[in-house]
Amino acid sequence: MTDLRLQVLGVDEMVPTLSGRMVRFVNLDNAATTPVMRAALDAVEATLPHYGSVHRGAGYNARRCTLAYDSARRVIGDFLGADPDRDVVVFTKNTTEAINKLARSFPVDDGDVVLTTVLEHHSNDLPWRSRVHTVHVGASADGSLDLDHFDQLLAHHAGRVALAVVSGASNVTGVTPPVHDLARRVHAAGGRILVDAAQLAPHRPIDMRPHDDPGHLDFVALSAHKLYAPFGSGAVVGARNGFDPTPDHCGGGTVNAVTLDDVAWADLPDREEAGTPNLLGAVAFAAAASRLSEIGWSRIINHEQALMAYALAGLAAVPGVRIHGPNDAVSTIGVIPFTVANVDHGLVAAMLGFEHGIGVRSGCFCAHPYIAHLLGMGSSATASWLDRVRHGDKRGAPGMVRISFGFYNDTADVDRFLEALHRIVDGDTSGSYECDSHGDYHPIGQSAIS
Repeated sequence: MTDLRLQVLGVDEMVPTLSGRMVRFVNLDNAATTPVMRAALDAVEATLPHYGSVHRGAGYNARRCTLAYDSARRVIGDFLGADPDRDVVVFTKNTTEAINKLARSFPVDDGDVVLTTVLEHHSNDLPWRSRVHTVHVGASADGSLDLDHFDQLLAHHAGRVALAVVSGASNVTGVTPPVHDLARRVHAAGGRILVDAAQLAPHRPIDMRPHDDPGHLDFVALSAHKLYAPFGSGAVVGARNGFDPTPDHCGGGTVNAVTLDDVAWADLPDREEAGTPNLLGAVAFAAAASRLSEIGWSRIINHEQALMAYALAGLAAVPGVRIHGPNDAVSTIGVIPFTVANVDHGLVAAMLGFEHGIGVRSGCFCAHPYIAHLLGMGSSATASWLDRVRHGDKRGAPGMVRISFGFYNDTADVDRFLEALHRIVDGDTSGSYECDSHGDYHPIGQSAIS
C-alpha cells in the first residue's frame, strides 16, 4: 500500500458538528492514543478463530496461540534492538504499568537516588517517588532538557545514582533528549537508564544497542495504544537482572511449583506476567511494530517533519497564538503545544471538537511540573492551583492545547485545523459554552457526543 492514510482505520469517518453539519473527523490527538492500524486488526482477526490459552494446554488452539504469543515477544524485542539472551520482554497493559512494574522490582540500596526530569509524564515520575529518593533534572527556558543540570546532579550524587529515567520524547513539546548520550553519562557514573519510549516509538526507530556499548539503553518501556494497536498491551524491555526474584504480582503462570510452605518462582518473563496473558494485544502490538518498520522510518520521519514545518508556519500566522517549546520540526516529534490569548485552552479544544470535528487535547497532559515550567508559573501560583484542585475545583487550571500527528495525517488535516483556529480567534463560533467543575467545556444544551 502506497497511501499512508490507508494504513489506518477511521480516516474518512464522518462526525456531527454543533451546526448539524457532518464533516470528516480530523484526529490530531495521536499523542494520547492512535487509531487502529489495519495490520494490527488483520492480525487480531486471523488469531480469533483459533483463540485459546497460552502456555497452558496441549490442544491445537493452545499450541497455536502459544506460538503466536512467543513470536510477538520476539518481534517487540527485535523492534527495539534488544539482546535476546541478556534482555527480557515483559508484556504489560501499557507504559504506566511497565514503569510501575520496574519501579517495584528494580534493586536499590539505602541512600540510592533515581534521576528523573521535569519533562516527564507522571508515569515516569510518581512510581519512583514512592520507592526511592527521586531527584528532578530541570529544563531549559525553551523546554529542552538541561544537560548541564543533569551532569551536576550526576556529580553530586556520584556512586549513588541507581537509575536515570527519561522520556525518549516529550508528550508535551515533542522534545527528544539525547538518550544514548545520557546513557553514556549515567553508565560512567555507575548507574543505568530507563527510557520511557511511549511517545518516541511511533515516530523514530529505537536501538537499545549491545550491552557493552557505553550508550546502551538498559530498559525501555512503551505502549501499543500509541503505536496503532490499541488492544491493551505494552511492554518493559531490558536487563534480566533488573527484576526482583519475587514478582510484583503473584498467581497463575508465575511459578514452577508451590507447596504449603514454599514457592519455586518461574523464570522471566513468565514470573512477571501473572494470569492469562493478553494474547490479542500482544499479536496486534507485534503486527503494528512490524508494519511501521515495513513502511520505512525514513519515509515516516520525512513526512512528519514536512507536516510539522507546514503546521508551525501556519500557526505563526494566527493572531494571538503562542507556541510553546523549541518549535523545531527536525529535532522534535510531531507534537505542538500552544495557547491562544484570552481564550481558555479547554474552550479552544471544545470548539475545535464540537464545531469543527477536530480532535485535539487540552490541559496539562499528565505532566504538571513541565507545564508549570513552560508557562512560567512561580511556586505561589502552583501552590494556589494545587489547593484549588484539592477542594474539587479544576476550573481555570493552567494548560495548553496540543495537536499531535500520526504518520497518516496530511496537509489537508492541518488546513482544516488552521481554518478552524482562525475562526475561533475571530470570534466566529456556533454556540455558547459552560465550564463544569472538572474544567471541561460543553455547549449549553448539547450532549457530550452530539
